[in-house]
Amino acid sequence: MALRDATTPAQAPAPGADTTAAGYLELRDVKVHFPTDDGLVRAVDGLSFTLDRGQTIGIVGESGSGKSVTSQAILGLHRRSRAKTSGSIFLDGEDLMTVSNERLRNLRGNKMAMIFQDPLSALHPYYTVGTQIVEGIRVHHSDMSKTAAKNRTIDLLGRVGIPNPKKRVDQYPHEFSGGMRQRAMIAMALANDPSLLIADEPTTALDVTVQAQILDLMRDLQQEFGSAIIMITHDLGVVAEMADEILVMYGGKAVEHGSVAQVFYTPQMPYTWGLLTSMPRLDRVRKERLDPVPGNPPSLINVPSGCAFHPRCGYRSEVPDDNCRTVVPDLLDAGGDHLVRCHIAPPRRRELYETDVKPRL
Repeated sequence: MALRDATTPAQAPAPGADTTAAGYLELRDVKVHFPTDDGLVRAVDGLSFTLDRGQTIGIVGESGSGKSVTSQAILGLHRRSRAKTSGSIFLDGEDLMTVSNERLRNLRGNKMAMIFQDPLSALHPYYTVGTQIVEGIRVHHSDMSKTAAKNRTIDLLGRVGIPNPKKRVDQYPHEFSGGMRQRAMIAMALANDPSLLIADEPTTALDVTVQAQILDLMRDLQQEFGSAIIMITHDLGVVAEMADEILVMYGGKAVEHGSVAQVFYTPQMPYTWGLLTSMPRLDRVRKERLDPVPGNPPSLINVPSGCAFHPRCGYRSEVPDDNCRTVVPDLLDAGGDHLVRCHIAPPRRRELYETDVKPRL
């Protein structure tokens, strides 16, 4: 995981420079704000991270933390909205925030693709599944005939595990089950062998057997194509299964970022502690009730001052001078590229985790 100061100005790479050195995908101080009649919604407020090809990063957090808005910013889906965006998003050395709309359309579905959260909404009900995938292929390969594109579509449907793809290619989305629609969305996303795949809640509303099949499919396809994957989910079990790194978001900011081992076994942010203690475990008998994170996520119009998590944090008394309420903590390296946004001193955080949090996991 490469680290970069979020305040460093974004500059275009020099001709001939190694533009992939900092990561195939690199976000630098990305902000996405939405003006509304009630105030400015700070959906994403200064997010930075890097991702290499063949690697998977899991972005987790409660609803409203900025996860999906981040993925939409990478794809440039806020350009026609009222959103105010800033920062830099480099994909293979190319700044997606400054490229033309035409270039961005060429990159979408070709070099980067997204599996949307609700395939029934993402797929058009009036067109067959095959027609929609064929269109995505021919947009980027105009010299390919409809017959060749349909044959590729049939091959893709078969590769993602849809039975009898020659028949299914001519069926409509409502004729597919939930798991099969999700597989069709994966086939559509992979139609042009993208090097970046964004999966927004890819296993939501699927039973556990289908979830496991979808995750196995994504893992196999990543190994085949070497794609970088962003996995956005509420399910920490999915992250543990798929990701190499975990980015925890709260109130539009990253509050913890590290490897799966660091975030799951030595977490240092009280919000992460809350997420972990509220997660059911199947490897042990639980005799007590789960510990949910108290309170509700903050309004992104009126984000709490200081540490946005302080109104819900049970460890505020560990910080002197009421700094949790008045001072915004920086995202600092806690060792081994493990980034944490918290005012509690690192030795005390580790002590609290070992004595208070870990016994409850």
